[in-house]
Amino acid sequence: MDFKTEQEAFWAGEFGTDYIKRNKSDEYLASSLNFFSKAFHHVGRPESLIEFGANVGVNLKALKLLYPGIDLFGIEINKDAASELANVIGNDNVYSGSIFDFETSRQYDVALIRGVLIHTNPDMLPHVYEKLYRTSKKYILIGEYYNPTPVAVSYRGHTDRLFKRDFAGEMLDKHDDLKLADYGFCYKRDKAFPQDDINWFLLEKQ
Repeated sequence: MDFKTEQEAFWAGEFGTDYIKRNKSDEYLASSLNFFSKAFHHVGRPESLIEFGANVGVNLKALKLLYPGIDLFGIEINKDAASELANVIGNDNVYSGSIFDFETSRQYDVALIRGVLIHTNPDMLPHVYEKLYRTSKKYILIGEYYNPTPVAVSYRGHTDRLFKRDFAGEMLDKHDDLKLADYGFCYKRDKAFPQDDINWFLLEKQ
């Protein structure tokens, strides 16, 4: 498969496959349930959702438990992860490939991206922002490491594989009809539901 960036090849390959093993625990699922029950408080009961970079579907498993009957779709670049994702939401609801190559005319109540923008080549972020915007009927939920100014940090010994910035702020600046509906923070030292230290932002179309 041809990729536009080094970061895509990184996650489609062996590193991305090894990542699967670190994110399949029952504890991670429990923390995800807690995360979405808070982040979706303003949303109500969404009927459909698309996740960009769904991996093996832990986020989507949590959403199925919270919202029985929700129509879910996932995009995943790593073939091994996409295969497991199909077991969660069905093969017809999985796009196995790069976010950059994904195209659809359908809109979903929520477009979700969590822990993916930080691993995206910064030059390609406008393309991802546009796809999130176009696939969202009403809400966009972003969950990523935040920094007020763009910065690259070492990631498990690798350079140019993790970037922090104000992703949500850039989307708000790009689209005048988006507003900040809610936001919050997850803390790795939470005694009940620990997660990565990510900030989440719920954006709403007007």
